[in-house]
Amino acid sequence: MTNENRSIAQELAQQSFARNDPTGWFEELYSRASGDESAIPWANLTVNANLADWIEQHDVRGQGKTASVVGCGLGDDAEALAELGFTVTGFDISPTAIAWCQKRFPDSQVNYLVDDLLQPTKINQSKFDFVLESYTLQSLPAQVRPRGIESISQLLAPQGTLLVICRGRDANEPVTRLPFPLTKEELAYFEQLGLTQVKFDDYTQGEKTLVRRFRIEYQLEVA
Repeated sequence: MTNENRSIAQELAQQSFARNDPTGWFEELYSRASGDESAIPWANLTVNANLADWIEQHDVRGQGKTASVVGCGLGDDAEALAELGFTVTGFDISPTAIAWCQKRFPDSQVNYLVDDLLQPTKINQSKFDFVLESYTLQSLPAQVRPRGIESISQLLAPQGTLLVICRGRDANEPVTRLPFPLTKEELAYFEQLGLTQVKFDDYTQGEKTLVRRFRIEYQLEVA
């Protein structure tokens, strides 16, 4: 990912936000990439290292369980969960991204579908034992993030686990451009919606530039 390609993504996002279209830029970015993965800032063509580390720590097994990947992008996280035995549904608002997944993994067992997190019509018809939200909320403007949090929380089945991975910041730290690091105060909305916080990891990673990350595990308890 070059600085030029990252700047293009940020520019497309700002133009989309200015049109009061918080998610339209995703399809613009994927279609403009024309099959070049390096043009997608979050596409490393491998499982998210923060997810992989969590899976290893918890010895995760997916047999007999369902999982959903929010904003599945090019599909690597969804495929990793499928390899663990989960029955996985990965969804993204970008038709180009979903077609890209299907081309990359022609024999995949993952159910890839096009849907909008902010106005879901398909994914909200099911409940899942495990939900992964990685980097989607931090790509949305502040005014719509609560709606995204609501939609994500509604995907969980009773006793289900939600794993959120995002950039993090303190509430008094300024944020000017994409990606937008989230605050603990914003993420507390998940608990207001009835989820229980199991663990909150706050750490930095990176070689040339240190990035603060939050990785939070929630569970939907049964009353």
